[in-house]
Amino acid sequence: MTSNLTNHAQARLQQRGISSHVLDCLLQYGRKVHDHRGGEIIYFDHQARKRLRRQSGPDQFKAIESKLDSYAVIGPDGAVLTVGHRTKRINRH
Repeated sequence: MTSNLTNHAQARLQQRGISSHVLDCLLQYGRKVHDHRGGEIIYFDHQARKRLRRQSGPDQFKAIESKLDSYAVIGPDGAVLTVGHRTKRINRH
C-alpha cells in the first residue's frame, strides 16, 4: 500500500524514523480530515487506535505504540506527500 509515495515522503519516512508498517497501519486505520488545500491529513485518533489494537493484537500494537503520533498528508491524486510526528492537535474544521 505504500507504493504510492513521493520522493519527499520517502525521505521523510527515513529521516523521522517512521517504518513502512506504521504508514500502512496509518493508511488503513487512521482518521482522515480535509486540509482545505485539496488533500487529506490522516492520523491516529482515539477510535483509530482502538481499531488498530483490536485488529492487530496486543503484541503488535505494543511494538508500534510509540509511533502512533504519526500523520501523513495525502494529495488529491492519492499519493503520500509527506509524513511526520504530531506535536499539536489537528484542526478538524
